[in-house]
Amino acid sequence: MRALITGINGFVGGHLAEHLLADGRWEVWGLSRSPHLTLPHLIGKVELVQADLADAEATMRALVRVRPNVIFHLAGQPFVPESFRDPAGTLAANTLGALHIFLTLIEYRMATRVLVIGTNEEYGKIDPDDLPIDEDTPLRPTSPYGVSKAAQSLLALQYYYSHGLDLVRVRPFTHIGPRQNERFVTAAFARQIARIELGLQPPVVQVGNLSAQRDFTDVRDVVAAYALLAEHGESGMVYNVGSGRAVMIREVLDMLLAECTVPVEVRLNPELMRPIDVPLVVCDASRLRMRTGWQPHYTLAETLHDILTYWRERVRAEVTATTG
Repeated sequence: MRALITGINGFVGGHLAEHLLADGRWEVWGLSRSPHLTLPHLIGKVELVQADLADAEATMRALVRVRPNVIFHLAGQPFVPESFRDPAGTLAANTLGALHIFLTLIEYRMATRVLVIGTNEEYGKIDPDDLPIDEDTPLRPTSPYGVSKAAQSLLALQYYYSHGLDLVRVRPFTHIGPRQNERFVTAAFARQIARIELGLQPPVVQVGNLSAQRDFTDVRDVVAAYALLAEHGESGMVYNVGSGRAVMIREVLDMLLAECTVPVEVRLNPELMRPIDVPLVVCDASRLRMRTGWQPHYTLAETLHDILTYWRERVRAEVTATTG
């Protein structure tokens, strides 16, 4: 099968490419605005097509060239804080790309399955009676990012109904792992710890809201769910992906600090607080499990250890590159 991963150079895109290549049954293509793959070990294994999904013509040319069996649509603006700073850009990035993909499939009559990757941020404001959150929970997004992804999901549902496109919608909950951008919470903690251990910053970890509880899943488990849904998901349906367990962010920080080799002070930074923060999020992924048999493989401790190892190696490499 031929897969096209939009946003191949992103955090999830690289892990998905690795998973599909390891499976051995996939021919993997990637789509990016960049002309280069950022992960060197994917060069020669992944065919790259350059296009900006905001450009309808460029999107059409890319899809006609690749003619994939499955599109994993990951590209977009993924940062909640950035969506408050640039709501218009976030709405455009997270809806126009999907629209241009759908219109190309219609025009060229491609029988391509598309996994439209959304987010638990679509659910937004969660009432206690909503927990755990299943796919029938009302959408009450609390950020422009959540709104943009809810709009993308509804757009996909509309084109499933109106044109019979083979679209499977997915709502992953908080997913973490090696190579994630430091603007996300676990990566931010791990990067600060790695820098502190090397004496590159004072022994203080800057934090935002530590009382929020989130449903954390390893990105490598999440992409395994995507692959299963590409083959077994029901067209038009939406599937949550998550562990089903809520963990306080303070506990996550404590697990990382337990591996730190030097004493560290934790200090609240008001700039890291969101305008609105849902206190408790727990995923109900029973629909996914019943349809595909998916189960998470990595424990939270294993994931956090791998994240810290990645940032220790990366920070050390950055120091070596700077000092020669």
